[in-house]
Amino acid sequence: MISVRVKVTIRCKVCGEKFVLRGRREKDKIDTGFKQCLCNNANDFDVEERAL
Repeated sequence: MISVRVKVTIRCKVCGEKFVLRGRREKDKIDTGFKQCLCNNANDFDVEERAL
């Protein structure tokens, strides 16, 4: 299984906080290790990815 490195921008829809992380894309899933926002939001995000 080959994983591709990607740059992921996560923006919280609740408070507007923005996180820029590196992650790995494997099939249809992106793994960055991100769990939740500083405002305790764990579900409502805009996620954008770009190749490194």
